[in-house]
Amino acid sequence: MASLAASGQPAPPVAKPASAVDSKPAAKAPVLLTVSGALKAGPGKTVQLDLAQLSALPQQQLHTQTPWYPAPRTFSGPLLQDVLNLAGAQGQTLEARAINDYKVNIPVSDAARFKPVLALQIDGKPIALRDKGPLFIVYPYDSDPQLRSSVYYSRSIWQLKSLEVR
Repeated sequence: MASLAASGQPAPPVAKPASAVDSKPAAKAPVLLTVSGALKAGPGKTVQLDLAQLSALPQQQLHTQTPWYPAPRTFSGPLLQDVLNLAGAQGQTLEARAINDYKVNIPVSDAARFKPVLALQIDGKPIALRDKGPLFIVYPYDSDPQLRSSVYYSRSIWQLKSLEVR
């Protein structure tokens, strides 16, 4: 079988992985989070992140009471703000979508103001799918009485799969 170059036909263009945005490395393992929308890389670009990429960001621990567990738990993972910075987010609102297609809008300003964590672990263990994992946006509910309300509880989306920046 002759190669395309030998046959005189031009070689087909080489496509970049969907996760390649500027100098962002492509996900090498299963994608846990896709960030799309208003990104510095431009329209139609996405950033896909795997566990290793999320774990490579500075990790924070947040010990807080939640309405979903009977006692305070320690949530660990990168700050939502760090994930947005990595992706080059440039919008005002995030449409966060879960694996079951539940979605909620989160103001981008929440990331800097309240410093929610994109939890990868609860009490030092990876979050199982059946226990709200593998990704769970958690606010520091004990740090501000304002956060102990249905507004912020509804923004605490678990089984997160994507963020669309608007």
